[in-house]
Amino acid sequence: MHIIARRAAKSIDSPVLSSLCTSRLTGSRRLCTMANHSPEQVFNKPKVELHVHLDGAIRVQTILEVAKRRGISLPANTVKEMTPLIIVREPATLSKFLGKFAEYMHVVAGDREAIKRIAFEFVEDKAKEGVIYVEVRYSPHLLANTQVDPIQWNQEEGDLSPDEVVRLVNEGLREGERAFDIKARSILCCMRHMPSWSMNVVELCKKYRDEGVVAIDLAGDESLNCEANSEHRQAYEEAERCGIHRTVHAGEVGPPTVVKEAVEVLKAERVGHGYRTLEDQVLYRNLLAQDMHFEVCPISSKLTGACDSDFTKHPVITFRKDKANYSLNTDDPLIFNSSLHDDYSIAHQFMGFTEEEFKRLNIKSAESCFLPEEEKRKLLDKLYDAYGMTQSTAF
Repeated sequence: MHIIARRAAKSIDSPVLSSLCTSRLTGSRRLCTMANHSPEQVFNKPKVELHVHLDGAIRVQTILEVAKRRGISLPANTVKEMTPLIIVREPATLSKFLGKFAEYMHVVAGDREAIKRIAFEFVEDKAKEGVIYVEVRYSPHLLANTQVDPIQWNQEEGDLSPDEVVRLVNEGLREGERAFDIKARSILCCMRHMPSWSMNVVELCKKYRDEGVVAIDLAGDESLNCEANSEHRQAYEEAERCGIHRTVHAGEVGPPTVVKEAVEVLKAERVGHGYRTLEDQVLYRNLLAQDMHFEVCPISSKLTGACDSDFTKHPVITFRKDKANYSLNTDDPLIFNSSLHDDYSIAHQFMGFTEEEFKRLNIKSAESCFLPEEEKRKLLDKLYDAYGMTQSTAF
């Protein structure tokens, strides 16, 4: 059966695809819809996802139920009413996007039951999307309410530390793995605006490296230079010294110099987003030669204003043509009201992606994941088998 599907005779509604894409025809701009497209049929083989945020992938129903249990008042009481308050529908700025977290993070932060629940449900949701391996990232400090300065989301001081947050997420992910036959690992995020947290983050990576934590990340405002924030640099130096894998958000909205800093100063093994790398062709060619992995998030890049709103001009098209090493990811599916199927559908319909390219990028994703080598080999074997390939016929 062909993995790349033709348009379905009967439309299947996809909230994000019905309002997203713009294209240019004969020099004019027009809105296009994808109402007749079935995203579930674009690539129905096993997939690998490497860039998705736990706190950006929570179910709206869960937010409502936890708020009710905790006695937290929300501006809406149903999924239908709450969803529009959380999601970004039109291209905006990264700052506006980040502001959406304040609509609901105070509901789950500081609550043990909620944190374990969102981790478990995350794995279930990814399994439904055909993902067989996922690396989910989050900041333990943004979910804690003690041993954090300052405590976030206007929470009162409590007794849930960043350390226990990691333990709870690990438990939820493990239970999800057992229930849904999927492998899930986590990446702990440092935040650019909070360098004082970073050394604690790398210590948590070291402590839980045998319990599901596979890497460290740096997220947030790219204008905050790491050369000036020595704690970030020191944390990454310690991570490298201890063999902790490293990825960095860079080149999403920041200039190519941020990508260069991530690779040369922080010794990143992967780059989160990395679109602006193309503005420095010397840097880009060097990273191509190094087989650097770019964690690409198509729908996210449009709605945060990171890339041109015309998907036919997306940087990943250049990555594809150059046979770069990259993955396709959702980033924050709650806020974008999207799924991995939607990102694949966008890539197929507007960026020229084929069945063979979807296979290739998933194999490259598995090769670039942060699993130990033996587990990585088993993951690759699963993909080769599912794709009807052998390593000798790989791309």
